[in-house]
Parts: sequence; structure tokens; C-alpha cells
Amino acid sequence: MSSAKNINITLKIWRQKDSKAKGQLETYKLNDVSTASSFLEMLDQLNEQLINEGTEPIAFDHDCREGICGMCSLFINGRAHGPDSGVTTCQLHMRMFNDGDTVFVEPWRSRAFPVIKDLVVDRSAFDRIQQAGGFVSVNTSGNTIDANATPIPKEDADKAFMAAACIGCGACVATCKNGSAMLFVGAKVSQYALLPQGKVEATTRVLNMVRQMDEEGFGNCTNTGACEVECPKGISLENIARMNREYLVASVI
Repeated sequence: MSSAKNINITLKIWRQKDSKAKGQLETYKLNDVSTASSFLEMLDQLNEQLINEGTEPIAFDHDCREGICGMCSLFINGRAHGPDSGVTTCQLHMRMFNDGDTVFVEPWRSRAFPVIKDLVVDRSAFDRIQQAGGFVSVNTSGNTIDANATPIPKEDADKAFMAAACIGCGACVATCKNGSAMLFVGAKVSQYALLPQGKVEATTRVLNMVRQMDEEGFGNCTNTGACEVECPKGISLENIARMNREYLVASVI
């Protein structure tokens, strides 16, 4: 028998026409929200209500709704992805809220993530960092070696997989007091630095990715650790330390 119930909530949601316009929090009442619904399904319900009222719906990012793509990016009640831990916004359920609650919903706050509209921000800075070096050049001319033919210590493989779990949602940037992207970049550098396939371009990779990160306007890391706490995939601060070591070595070669 389902334990789901319906609740009534008040939403204070950031509305902003574009990056140049002045935004503000607007208040909406939403009734009969099922606690079994996800946070994004609740926003769908609100948008349906707004459309029926002849009001412009709220723009927000979403795609897979399975915690994989990293598209959903909301600051909910002062926390990236909301009050639960180890989940993305799309995995957050309304059972985390109580009847009569007031819920504040805002976009990521970072100079490098300008607002496109309402709750949608431009995270193309992450794409440009990846393009600067977050890849491995592979010869696919018919001489490609099977990945399993290269022995890799299990500990290194496990750490590489854990770093590769980063979905690039930007929660680390949004929750950092400095707006730093070093957890994201550290994870992307680490997933290659730990594997033999990534050694060939290791020097240029870390230098180019860190340079691009700085050019995008992200802040620096002061080891507060908030990024690791709020990361939905639990990416470790060890990756930042590894990136710093890789950068130091690449700088003196």
C-alpha cells in the first residue's frame, strides 16, 4: 500500500528574462503535490498550472531525469540539488518536504555560469574546458589495441572509474564560496591521469584544461570541501590534489 500523500507548498522561484535583465523571486502556491513525485515533476505540475492561468511557464534544465546527464541544476533552499544527499535534482523527491513548506528555488550562482532564462544557466564553460584537453587521441586506422589488452592495477582502475562518475552538473561550482571548478577539472584530469592511455597527452592536457578554467572566470580552491559534500556523485577532493600534482610536474618538464 502506498505511503504517498499530497501536500500544499509555497514556492519562491527565481525569474529572469535573460543574463542582462534584473531577476527576482516570485511566489507561487501549489496544492495537491504528491510526495511520490520528483522535484522536476512538481515543477511540471506548476508549469501546467501557470499555462492554464495564461502565465509564462518557468524555464528549467532537464534531460534524462535519471541522475546521469547532469542537466538538472537547481539551488533548492540554499543547497545544490536540494536537502537530500548523493542525488541530483531530478532524483530529489517531494517526500523530503512537508505540508505548508516554503521552498526557495534558484539557478546556479557563478560568474562563469550566466543565466540564460529563469533557472537555466549557460554551462558551456565546462564544454570548453573538456575540449581544451579532456580527451585521449586514439589511432582508429585499423591498428587500435583492445583496451583489455593493457593491464591496469585494480586500484588505479577503480579510482579512474570513480573520477569518471562526474556528470558535469556544476553543483561543485554553485556551492563553492569561490565559484571554483577545480573538483570538476580535477575529476576530468584524474580519469585519464590514472590510466596508461592518458599518459601520452598528460602534460598538455592538465596545462590546457587549467588554463581554460582560469580563462572562463572560475575561482580558485581554498579547500573548504563543500564541493565534495554537495557533489551528487561523491567526487573526492583527492582529484584536486592529483590535478595539482599533475600540473606541477607538467610545469617543470
